[in-house]
Amino acid sequence: MIKAQLTPVTRRGLGGLAAGLGIALALTACGGADPLAAETPAAGASNAGGSLVVGSADFPESQIVAEIYAGALNAAGVETTTKPNIGSREIYVKAVQDGSVNLVPDYSGNLLSFVNQEAPEVSASDVYKALPSALPEGLAVLEPANAESKDAMVVTKATAEKYSLTSIEDLAPVCKDLTMGAPATFETRAYGFPGLKANYNCEMKALKPFSDGGGNLTLQALLSDDVQVADIYTTTPSIADNDLVVLEDPKDNFKAQQVLPLYNTANMSDTAKEALNNVSKMLTTDDLIDLNRAVSGSQKQNPSDAAAAWLKDKGIVK
Repeated sequence: MIKAQLTPVTRRGLGGLAAGLGIALALTACGGADPLAAETPAAGASNAGGSLVVGSADFPESQIVAEIYAGALNAAGVETTTKPNIGSREIYVKAVQDGSVNLVPDYSGNLLSFVNQEAPEVSASDVYKALPSALPEGLAVLEPANAESKDAMVVTKATAEKYSLTSIEDLAPVCKDLTMGAPATFETRAYGFPGLKANYNCEMKALKPFSDGGGNLTLQALLSDDVQVADIYTTTPSIADNDLVVLEDPKDNFKAQQVLPLYNTANMSDTAKEALNNVSKMLTTDDLIDLNRAVSGSQKQNPSDAAAAWLKDKGIVK
């Protein structure tokens, strides 16, 4: 079967891959740190130049899961280091391809849309089945977790009551009057503005971009009515903590988003695969919510500490 070419589809503000890499290079030229050069030892690593490198995207949940993967690999005897906060999918997929990192945690539906914008699959099982043949040569995924973290259209209770909103279909007639808070990539990615228009005839008044992945900046903009709708992951504790309303998606604009490892096939042992698949068997959506709360809530744990506690609780690390 012919493998798909990696043609970036613009998930959460860097446009295409060239734009994302251009921004990364520009930051380096201005004296900022190159995210691909900032390797840090994972908790428990016995060798700082370990045989596998686990990267992460530029938001806390991805960093937490990356630390979980690294800790599980180290516990299985696979020396591992981490490179956190690489950037958006446009950047970290390229890093896995060129071997700058060996694997990253990803989300099944958005990964599928990234490599095939026209992919029709939306259910968890169909998305996972479609991924192997859609991924470029040299990339593969392991087993998905039951844990799912989906983009969602979120509004305050006051906004929901004002416009009688329970679903994105209800939102469509008033989209033109409302500002969206989301990563800049939302403007061009398949499930973002293009998908909202195609599936619901929803065209937002404007996009106010945030780079915190639906974090506190996005939340505060929503609560202050600076934006009226926000793209927030369903595993974000602030949804329940602030009595926010997640709008239903009856036309499946947002695909299933199971957490799973994306890896380069050139350097992945059976031992490593078994350790990562074992994590996927244990990781749940409720775990993600609790881990996000530990890192982003009042506890302010760093991702490695939150991951270490989860690994110990599950018996993966003694």
